[in-house]
Amino acid sequence: MTAEKPGFLEVRNVEALYGQAILAVRDVSLKVEEGSIVALLGANGAGKTTTLKAISNLLGPARGRVSKGDIRWRGEDVGDLSASRLVTRGIVQVLEGRHVFPQLTVEENVLAGAFARRPSRSALNESLEQIYAWFPRLKQKRRTKAGLTSGGEQQMVAIGRALMTKPKLVLLDEPSMGLAPIIVHEIFEIIRTLNTQSGVSFLLAEQNANLALKYADHGYILEMGKVALSGTAEELRARDDVHDFYLGGAKSNVVH
Repeated sequence: MTAEKPGFLEVRNVEALYGQAILAVRDVSLKVEEGSIVALLGANGAGKTTTLKAISNLLGPARGRVSKGDIRWRGEDVGDLSASRLVTRGIVQVLEGRHVFPQLTVEENVLAGAFARRPSRSALNESLEQIYAWFPRLKQKRRTKAGLTSGGEQQMVAIGRALMTKPKLVLLDEPSMGLAPIIVHEIFEIIRTLNTQSGVSFLLAEQNANLALKYADHGYILEMGKVALSGTAEELRARDDVHDFYLGGAKSNVVH
C-alpha cells in the first residue's frame, strides 16, 4: 500500500479559551490543501480570528490558549511551536488591522518581513522588487512613512511584509475591513495572482462571504465558535441558507 501523503494544514477538533474560562472556539476542524485559497467565514465574534491565532500560536498565555485538539503542518504537530518558529516553517499571519510600523517608511516596513530568514543582500533586493511588482502602489510610496498612507496601502504593506518571509501559507485576517470596495477588489485580485502564479496558499478570515467565496476554492462557516457549514466555494454559493444568512438574500432555483 502507498503511504498517505501528509496533509498541508490540518486543524483537528481544536478548542481555544480566552483567559481561563471563555470558550471562544469549540471543536473546530478544517483543512487547507497546498495551493488553495480557503475562506473562513462568519459574523463578528464567530471565532474566525481566534482560529487563525490558534493556528499561528499568537493567542499567548495572557490572551488565551488552545485547550484541546491539535494542529498539524505537513504531517507534523506544530501546536507547541512559537509564532516565529512557524514563520521559518512557512506559516505567516497578517493580523486584522494591518499593524504597520507608522514611523518607518513603506520600504522599511516591507523589509522587516525578511528578518526571520536573513537573506543575502542580492536575495533581499530580488524579493523586494518582486513585492513591488505585485504591489506597484508600494513602490510609488516606498519613501513615505507607513502611518501616512491610506488604509488600503497599509494592508498592502502588511501583506508585502508577510510575503518577504517566503511563506507557503498566509493566514489573512479580515483583509477587506474598513476599505473602499475598489481597493478590496484590487487586494483580492493580488491574492489570486499570488496563489495562481506563485503557489502561495491562503486561509483568510472574512465577514464578506460573497467576496471571499468568489476567490476561494473551499469555505468554512463559523457560528458561535463552531463550524456550522463547509464545502467547496461553489457548493456554499449554491445553498439557499448561505444566501439567506451570509450573501444578502435567498437564491432561487438551486439544485442541492
